[in-house]
Amino acid sequence: MDAAGGKPHRPFISAKESIFLTMDKQMMAEEIYKLAHWNGEVRMRSGATSDNYVDPYRFESDPRLMGAIAWEMSTFVPVGTQVLAGLELGGIPLVTVLSLETRLPAVFVRLKAQQYGTGRVAEGAEISGKRVCVVKDIVSTGMQVLQSVNDLRAAGANVTDVVCVIEQDPEGRRNIEAAGLRFHALFTLEELTRIGLGGEEGKPNMEE
Repeated sequence: MDAAGGKPHRPFISAKESIFLTMDKQMMAEEIYKLAHWNGEVRMRSGATSDNYVDPYRFESDPRLMGAIAWEMSTFVPVGTQVLAGLELGGIPLVTVLSLETRLPAVFVRLKAQQYGTGRVAEGAEISGKRVCVVKDIVSTGMQVLQSVNDLRAAGANVTDVVCVIEQDPEGRRNIEAAGLRFHALFTLEELTRIGLGGEEGKPNMEE
């Protein structure tokens, strides 16, 4: 949606002109689940464990899926966005295809600045004074997102929105929105799981 709550916005490109093949959200959810759902207990970044986990690198390495994801995520990019910021590591391939889809420049955000090279936490396009939309693969607690937003703001960026493929935990949305940011997810983990398991009520959220 745009800042005024208007229609979804694809900045420069029409469906006919997209360089990517598209699929509907139902099919996309089924494909993501089939390809990337992990059976077995997994330790999360927060230290907690989960037996319902989606491996983002499985769907991010599939060009057909990534094209469809980029097309759908482009509807979340607000009018007036000047730079897309992908967060290390899973946000990097996403922001690359989303940059191709929207024709907006990208910046790649490190977890922390390194003591070599440029020493910057954000590599790529200039962000000082620019309106920036953050791109992430999966959001759980949202703490990494908020740290990266703080880093981007410290570098002069005006960060307004966060977009992701999967909202793993509602806590992440609450934390991000409490910080004054708009949050958009293609799927919640719950709806992705329902669709993947073939539940009758497994319909994606078409309102985002």
